[in-house]
Amino acid sequence: MTLPGLRERKKQRTRDALIRVALELFTTQGYEGTTVDEIADAVEVSQRTFFRYFASKEEVAFAVQQMVEERFMRALTERPPEEGPFDAMRNAVLSAWDTIGEAIAEVVPVELYVRSFQVIESTPALLAVHLRRSTEMEESIARVIAEREGLDVDADPRPRIAVAAFSGVMRVTGQLWGRGEDPTLEAIRALTERYLDHLGPALAPDWRA
Repeated sequence: MTLPGLRERKKQRTRDALIRVALELFTTQGYEGTTVDEIADAVEVSQRTFFRYFASKEEVAFAVQQMVEERFMRALTERPPEEGPFDAMRNAVLSAWDTIGEAIAEVVPVELYVRSFQVIESTPALLAVHLRRSTEMEESIARVIAEREGLDVDADPRPRIAVAAFSGVMRVTGQLWGRGEDPTLEAIRALTERYLDHLGPALAPDWRA
């Protein structure tokens, strides 16, 4: 009975090592300048083994980000039904940031995650993928919000509009965090909370009132 557990832990260690090495190489020699063979060689596995875990170099580049997004989606689906859309999204993202640090650190150092985020922002091929993934994520969130509110997402524009506003704030805070001097998760949580608190006032019709 213990063998499957050992096997699974070994597979997880290999997967984590591939992510960690890939991000280290991407941040030191560039995404375009790094090959799958280099990643596999550094972990002392075959190229075939790499492709057992990841379909492409692109997929490994976004592996940690995927984990963060999945944590947020779980938190959102677990928010109390009486919370309104913006409160649910705000509380879900802050809740996710409260718990994600340890999960990230089990795979890669947090500072490496920050540097890999900067690589994504500065690499055209990765930035294009990031924008596509963000669009897909927004659609998933909008459908969750519509379901919470008992709405048809294709008939009522409010879920997609609300999510677009929320996602815009998240995009801004991510960029500011990546360019900032404090690379901690506490810093992005504080920045996210501050900017989300300004979302309502920013949508007010008259800023001068």
